[in-house]
Amino acid sequence: MRIAVDIMGGDHAPDAIIKGCVMALDELPQGDTLVLVGPRADIEELLDERGVRPDDPRIEIVDASQVIEMGESAAKAVRQKTDSSIVKMAQYGSHGHPHRCDVVLSAGNTGACVAAAMLHMRRLPGVLRPGIAVTLPVFRSNLILIDAGANPEPKAEHLWQYGLMADVMARRLLGIESPRIAVMNIGSEEAKGTGIIKQTRDLLKATPGINYIGYIEGRDFFEGAADVVVTDGLVGNTVLKAAEGMARSLFKAIAAEMMEHDPGLVSKFEPIVKSIYAKNDYHEHGGAPLLGVNGAFFIAHGSSEPRTIRAAIRNCRRFHHGHVNDEIVRRLAEVESVLENAESILSEGARA
Repeated sequence: MRIAVDIMGGDHAPDAIIKGCVMALDELPQGDTLVLVGPRADIEELLDERGVRPDDPRIEIVDASQVIEMGESAAKAVRQKTDSSIVKMAQYGSHGHPHRCDVVLSAGNTGACVAAAMLHMRRLPGVLRPGIAVTLPVFRSNLILIDAGANPEPKAEHLWQYGLMADVMARRLLGIESPRIAVMNIGSEEAKGTGIIKQTRDLLKATPGINYIGYIEGRDFFEGAADVVVTDGLVGNTVLKAAEGMARSLFKAIAAEMMEHDPGLVSKFEPIVKSIYAKNDYHEHGGAPLLGVNGAFFIAHGSSEPRTIRAAIRNCRRFHHGHVNDEIVRRLAEVESVLENAESILSEGARA
């Protein structure tokens, strides 16, 4: 398979991205290729510094002269910077490209990634809006959070499809036979929540084959109470970043307390603390798919390190070989009657 990587995406690009790609080369099966997208001269120089020849059969270089910065307006930048690494990478991810890549990966501007994917890769048949599906470690299991930032103002139909698509991902990639689907809310009671949250609930309830378990509160999020949590991009991204910050602060507090009471405790419990930290370290769970695009577009954390990129490339391969998109299309077609009857379903739910 062919995996395109945006070399200029992320806070530590291009050096960290190239390092991650070089680390991933040792894990690539024979015949797989990393397509590195960015300024050719910079890519060749950085590869040479790490002892990798530009003509290595596992590598292909696609020259891109422009960069979309993190603070730029996404839609405007994608339209104007047509030779940027994000735009060119998305073009390589489209089905019509003569040198198409199976998966594309960027740690760059999230909005620009979504806009470029929508413009060049389009949507899967039946999909209304793509959403970012992040896999998070929770107590004794993993959880899929969708949406983590692609769609901050969704409609209920979008959130319904997010639950459906993440259900497929949980079955295919996490091996969960009947994923528990929950909607993020301020309480578990049926009467609570906004109109959109209640409408999403009604659509999920009306969907055959979905194990919808109700609302989930923030305090239950990491307890493993659900396998898929559906929310809008604003809440999802906030939860994700708050969790990252809390994990860092918690481990710092633990280390500080041990040092204060008995410095010897640090070395004694270091292996255990490191093991727990690794399970909750986003660098070890690199990249999240933008579910719903006609192809495979992975978005990595903006502060990605080399090991983040290596993990993301590994996850790109798992996603591709899991045939997630094929199953999403099949499943959407199977329950299209829910969308067709959405108006009556929501009207009935409002009267209840």
